[in-house]
Amino acid sequence: MILDPTRRGFPRPLIVLALFLVIVASPLAARAGERCEVGVYRLADGQVVDVAPSDGDTLRWCKLDGSTGELRQVAPGRWQSSYGWTGRADGITVEFDACPSQGLRFADQTGHRIPLRVTDTRFVSHGTRLVGRLLLPPGRARVPVVVLVHGAERASARRIYALQRLLPAQGVGAFVYDKRGTGDSGGAYTQDFGLLADDAVAAMHEARRLAGARLGRIGYQGGSQGGWVVPIAARREHVDFAIVSFGLAVSVIDEDQQEIALEMRLKGYSPDIIAKAQAIGAAAERVIASGFSEGFDALDAIRARYLHEPWYKDVHGNYTWMILSMDRQDVATKGAALRFGTPFHYDPMPTLAAVTVPQLWVLGGKDLEAPSAETSRRLRGLIARGHPVTLALYPDAEHGMTLFETGKNGERVSTRFPNGYFRMLADFARTGRLQGDYGAAQIEQGSAGGTHP
Repeated sequence: MILDPTRRGFPRPLIVLALFLVIVASPLAARAGERCEVGVYRLADGQVVDVAPSDGDTLRWCKLDGSTGELRQVAPGRWQSSYGWTGRADGITVEFDACPSQGLRFADQTGHRIPLRVTDTRFVSHGTRLVGRLLLPPGRARVPVVVLVHGAERASARRIYALQRLLPAQGVGAFVYDKRGTGDSGGAYTQDFGLLADDAVAAMHEARRLAGARLGRIGYQGGSQGGWVVPIAARREHVDFAIVSFGLAVSVIDEDQQEIALEMRLKGYSPDIIAKAQAIGAAAERVIASGFSEGFDALDAIRARYLHEPWYKDVHGNYTWMILSMDRQDVATKGAALRFGTPFHYDPMPTLAAVTVPQLWVLGGKDLEAPSAETSRRLRGLIARGHPVTLALYPDAEHGMTLFETGKNGERVSTRFPNGYFRMLADFARTGRLQGDYGAAQIEQGSAGGTHP
């Protein structure tokens, strides 16, 4: 996903990070600004359920098996759940102990908060102060640590990323940070993959320092736009693994073209109509890739040519739709707000081929925002040539690695995450390989150990 962070991201010298402040918190303390209910709990039957902030005054629960729901408060300490993101009641009631909340009752199960070791920190990359957090499982054993790399979103990762707790609940540490221009971190929001990769490397150094003697392996996990950033970071300095979720092995321009083609195909349009739609996309892409400095005449001409065609309204893409919704004056003036330093023509394949550590790519077979067909084909080519790449495809998952139902209006509504997805991430962090059953995932694995030149 690129450019529009509200929708359902080159070598440069690394600036060494500097430590400003570290606060070691009680493992049970609520974080500043968070509701005391937020945390990860183990139920009496052994299941794990995470409780995270959500929109407005709601919370979101999520189990390791991928089931999830939204919680709305109906009385002090008492919350009602709805199924996935559908808004339909699912019959689950959750009751929390009085704050500071140490336990809950989830449906008919009691549960207690897992006492994670939490360390808040600040560090610097390229002169910008970034704010992060290390979460480790209880105990003193050495554990792998996963540095969570952002997608294109502008929200605080420290607030919204449930993986920061779901991984430690499985015995794997997590380091989460607000990327520059988001949350409590400084700097301007950017989609400069090289700069974001340097930030990820700085976060990795900070996670390594804070974990100290408890650190086993360390690597990255990034979703969506993070799929371009993680491999660059893995090339900058050595780590033990790299995980990409619903990312792309094509350029940003290719992403838009592939999304246009897939959306039009799913709506039943013929190849010649799809080709016209992609030509419209190419004109819009030229404008936006130029920083809104050229291509206006060609865009106006192709819009005028096809504006009254019955299929024109269905031309969407990842960001073409945004340009098509503007008149020429809007494109010229509002476009400035969309200059995020995005490397539209960046080809990720040379970097992917040069990464020598194990890579896991988890893709959704029905992803509209990051169509997975060409990315899967390219990854299979790396696997065939002996690269340490593992491809895990969930055939029915969409962007965000969620399953969904389709309403009468044709809109998708997410219902849950695939069973096995969260276990898969933890297992790969431990060993760099996948073994066992991960639900519906179709798995292809390359060479182990990450020794390919």
